[in-house]
Amino acid sequence: MPFSRNIRDQLKKLTPKDLIRALKKDGWQEDVTRGATRAFVKTSSASKRVVIHYHPSKTKTYGWSLLASLLTDIGWTETDLRRLKLIR
Repeated sequence: MPFSRNIRDQLKKLTPKDLIRALKKDGWQEDVTRGATRAFVKTSSASKRVVIHYHPSKTKTYGWSLLASLLTDIGWTETDLRRLKLIR
């Protein structure tokens, strides 16, 4: 799903901690934690699973390609990003 430049600019500062917080707010549940990876599942009409790489001591952000891929796997639209307060 292509996002506009304005949205990409707002998502540039998204950290793994922010993404995990938004996943939990959206009803995703933590499934497995192993090392630096945390898996989340959402059971609705179709089960979904996404794995987030998380290093709590580092406050790094994602590159756009990886972030766009994660958002596609999660299935969030621009409306969802606004509802979760990830963008304005």
